[in-house]
Amino acid sequence: MDSSYLTNPLVFLIQTLFGLYILVVMLRFLLQWAKADFYNPLSQFIVKVTTPALRPLRRVIPGLGGLDFSAIVLMWLLKTLELMLVILIASGIFNPIGPMLWAIPQLVDLAINVFLFAILIQVIISWINPGTYNPIIGVINSLTDPIMRPARRIIPPISGLDLSPMLVILGLYLLKMLLLPPLLMLTGSPFH
Repeated sequence: MDSSYLTNPLVFLIQTLFGLYILVVMLRFLLQWAKADFYNPLSQFIVKVTTPALRPLRRVIPGLGGLDFSAIVLMWLLKTLELMLVILIASGIFNPIGPMLWAIPQLVDLAINVFLFAILIQVIISWINPGTYNPIIGVINSLTDPIMRPARRIIPPISGLDLSPMLVILGLYLLKMLLLPPLLMLTGSPFH
């Protein structure tokens, strides 16, 4: 029996479970940064799911300027652990130092992807069912508003057509192209 028969599903399971929880912690940090509605049902869910893991870190890592830096540390620790486990399972090598560095570009990539997908969801919803309110749409609007507002000043709606999402998406892709390669090179990340 091929050794990858069990290795691949196990790696997939680890990446999925860690990835989902890291995404929820990332959303908590970004929603706090964007000053999203704390009483929104989705925000409440995110807070309830992440608070048990963040509580011990908050005793050691203080917030600054209304931002919870313990969330950044938690994301980094979780991503590091995920990468260490994947490498250990895939190659049998225990490498704690590399994953600590390699987690950084992966988290930056995740943050940019969160904004890209949030904007795409916003655009699709505006085509399908414009003007309706849903708690999830409220959170997405709160999340994207800080980066959409400057773009809307540059490109105001033309005849009811809002082209600012295209500008922001282009900007986010450019940021990915300019920021990630140097980060990957500096950290020596094998994950491209």
